[in-house]
Amino acid sequence: MTSWLSSRAALPIFLKQLLPWKAELKDQAASLLKEAEAYHPDDLAQALDRVAFDRHAGFHDGVRAYQRHPYRRPKDDERKDIPVIWEDGSTRVYDYGPTAPKKGTHPGGIVLLVPSLVNRGYILDLNEKRSFARYLAKCGYRPLLVEWGYPGLDEASFGLDDYIAGRLVTVLQDVADLNGGPVPMVGYCMGGVLALAATLLDPAQVSRLVLLATPWDFMVAGPTQSRIAAAFAPSLPHMLAIHDTLPVDVLQSLFASLDPFMIGEKFRRFEKMATDSAKAHDFVGLEDWLNDGVPLPRRVAVDCLIGWYVENRPAKGQWQIDGIDINPADLSCPVLAVIPENDRIVPPESAKALFDACPEDIRSDLHPSSGHIGMMVGSRAEKSTWVPVVEWLGKQD
Repeated sequence: MTSWLSSRAALPIFLKQLLPWKAELKDQAASLLKEAEAYHPDDLAQALDRVAFDRHAGFHDGVRAYQRHPYRRPKDDERKDIPVIWEDGSTRVYDYGPTAPKKGTHPGGIVLLVPSLVNRGYILDLNEKRSFARYLAKCGYRPLLVEWGYPGLDEASFGLDDYIAGRLVTVLQDVADLNGGPVPMVGYCMGGVLALAATLLDPAQVSRLVLLATPWDFMVAGPTQSRIAAAFAPSLPHMLAIHDTLPVDVLQSLFASLDPFMIGEKFRRFEKMATDSAKAHDFVGLEDWLNDGVPLPRRVAVDCLIGWYVENRPAKGQWQIDGIDINPADLSCPVLAVIPENDRIVPPESAKALFDACPEDIRSDLHPSSGHIGMMVGSRAEKSTWVPVVEWLGKQD
């Protein structure tokens, strides 16, 4: 809404040719200005007002339609088909083996799925049709999904060391024991960074490592994200002095600032969908997941927002977990980096920097033509991401 209102205020400045433009937009601006010369400024202002009102009304109607939609994802405790096989504090591990068409048969063995700390893990099981976890089970694997949960009293003082060297490495060791040997580990987004670190801390437990849209160099794609984090950084100590965790709303606003127009556009599209359509159900399921964010304990917030986005420690070789340097060059198992070409959350250059840092003789890459979330739950996710990942997991080296 602010952007639409600011467009109205910027119109006189635009007409006087006083607006600064990025180099790639100068020709479009000149063409638009020439076209505008055929109209009275008052007519242009009224037309702009109508567009702003229509877009705001469409956004409002879309949000209300989303709020009224009947779809609700079953609560965790109601998922009888997906048992919890490991638990410590807020962290659980869900077993997707029982969802396989042939019960009790897992010739491919266990695959450990590691999501981000800031979002719920069920992005890898959005619904029965858009579920990478269930697809793995269908292909003969026994997928085990880590769900970090909302930080409780046990996690209040956690830093990344506690989540990785404590929780994740312990899960990895227990899962490898259950499997009778090392297991493939798949990390998504921030979960890929956690999985990478856990692999380096205990390499004997990991047979293969898949890094899905995993960031590494937080400066290589340009300063946008780092500028946002740097602008936010001075207020972080004051906020964490009041809250035990970094609130979800703060994290959501940081993500939204990467593409502020996208929110209005998606709700306007949703308002035009049939309520009982598969697209509408998928939209609601995904939007519920986006709104089901997880707050970060204060030490984790500082480690990530300052250590990663402002200081860029991973790419500089300055990031340690439990006193161990986290250097991708030290990996010894085969690694697959999946780098979506249209990713706005983790720019492809950031993920490619991680691929480039891995040893040449054990690394492979995949570049699906999709975005950060679409690569896992989009209409082409199975063909462009799931199938090639499963084929890579089944390779014999």
